Amino acid sequence: MKPLLLFFCLALPLALVAQTTVKQETAEFLKMYNSLYQKLNTVNGEAQWASSTDVTEQHTGERIGADKAAAAFAGSPYVVTRCQELLAHQNELDELSVKQLKKILYIAAHYPGTIPDIVAQRVTAEANQSAALDGFTFCMEKQGDNCVKPTTPNILDETLRVSTNLAERKKAWEVSKQTGPALKPGLVKLQKLRNQMAQEMKYSSYFGLEVSDYGMTVPDLMTLMETSIDALKPLYQQLHCWTKYKLAEQYKQPVPKKIPAHWLGNRWSQAWPGLAEGVDLNDLFKDKDKEWIIKQAEKFYVSLGMPELPPSFWTKSDLYELPPDAPRKKNTHASAWHVDLDKDVRSLMSVKADYDWFETTHHELGHIYYYLAYSNPDVPVVLREGANRAFHEAIGDLIGIAARQVPYLKEIGVMPEKMKIDQTQWLLAEALDNAVVFIPWSAGTMTHWERDFYENNLSPDEYNKRWWDYVAKFQGVEPPEARGEEFCDAATKTHINDDPAGYYDYAMAFLIKYQLHNYIAKNILKQDPHNCNYYGNKEVGKWLWDLLKLGATKDWRQVIKEKTGEDISSKAMLEYFAPLEKFLKKENRKREVSWE
Repeated sequence: MKPLLLFFCLALPLALVAQTTVKQETAEFLKMYNSLYQKLNTVNGEAQWASSTDVTEQHTGERIGADKAAAAFAGSPYVVTRCQELLAHQNELDELSVKQLKKILYIAAHYPGTIPDIVAQRVTAEANQSAALDGFTFCMEKQGDNCVKPTTPNILDETLRVSTNLAERKKAWEVSKQTGPALKPGLVKLQKLRNQMAQEMKYSSYFGLEVSDYGMTVPDLMTLMETSIDALKPLYQQLHCWTKYKLAEQYKQPVPKKIPAHWLGNRWSQAWPGLAEGVDLNDLFKDKDKEWIIKQAEKFYVSLGMPELPPSFWTKSDLYELPPDAPRKKNTHASAWHVDLDKDVRSLMSVKADYDWFETTHHELGHIYYYLAYSNPDVPVVLREGANRAFHEAIGDLIGIAARQVPYLKEIGVMPEKMKIDQTQWLLAEALDNAVVFIPWSAGTMTHWERDFYENNLSPDEYNKRWWDYVAKFQGVEPPEARGEEFCDAATKTHINDDPAGYYDYAMAFLIKYQLHNYIAKNILKQDPHNCNYYGNKEVGKWLWDLLKLGATKDWRQVIKEKTGEDISSKAMLEYFAPLEKFLKKENRKREVSWE
């Protein structure tokens, strides 16, 4: 046998043996990692749940301990080194194994074991920051250092939704910003610690680390955000102009160039509720109780062919509002929890019997059903999450759209069959409360501020100025009066503290939800996207479940393309609101539209 031929005959089996070894070693490593990750995540989830639903020093301490244990495992030098060694042979591995290894490295970058002191400091700082936020008492009136008139976020929000007294509104708005000064010192500390951690793993900043989870660079992400803002800007300017004239008339004030923040019905001007006429649906729920609100949300999903919620959801969740004088304090931000990355799913809410909570419960259960769908044997534990982070919000928001459809509200008996709805006002309400107004806030103000905060190490003596500069630029909104650096209004937004550098998730989610909704309405239901009904449609349920059960096993761009036939863009959103833009242009004729 010729020497060269002999070499190939001998080398081929050796190569196959080596390849099999890499595959076996990878499988064994992933099996070990997923098992430990799930166990530690469960312990950590329980500790975080306790610290969010009953804010005490003990629970905060227990959360810190659980966080540190999870961090030590996730960021251990062994885990990082082993992933890197195996990824050096990724051409020999299947796509799902490679995806798991890359996700493990991304998780490790949040807790690099090469700087354990920094990781420990960050874990402690984040737990203390969450405790400060969750345990904060908003105060309408003080005597010295004592609060003699406590209030709740729900009460503040209600005042901003319904009050026509500008002095009362201004007071509520200012009280809602009381958390800022209390949280600023912790935020200064977290800015440094998070960046140190990310830069240890060769990322530009913590912001750059979070963006990398999308398979994008920071410039790529910012380009997508700015393209979306620019595409929607003509519509947003029309909405802004219409709104400031409407509010000036309502409050009997001169028409301003920018809208004063306390004129609007949301603490951060991210939504402008209560302005459209004939669409206040709270009266429709006056004979319902808070339990019915959540049960009906579950029925919606079950009607699509999805399973009932597990019994543990009802026994372990914390669903209803606490009174202002309750001895227990809890986080008031509605959230869904996947405690064990399997069937232990929970929700933390403060449900009341009104339309906002009707929609919110449908949204939060969207997260819950996403958890349940991808908790299956085909999805490795470390990939039990949305196709990307935005997908989770997109699914919740998608069901939010479905929950506000008139045919659904009539079918479940909430809206009288003979009740007439002005479709233009209905669309106006959606644009103001749930859609168009949100994009300049999330893709503009929030994303640009956090980009500056981490990527450019924004100085603490510029936090508030930069915040209000972006609010003015992107939203056309201004504070009731000058806000100095003694305030920290960015920190009043929950996720700046506890889910940082990800508000573009929500902007992307809004683009994705309209792509999904338009596809469902046009291609499955064969109905008008503005007047359709998902309820009881098993074909819609199967289409959704087939998407949800994938978890993060496929590239998110591929998932969007496969499910809708298009890449992510604002096209579907613009198409959906085209009738509204036509109406607004007519309303705003002879008015100066831009605030710039």
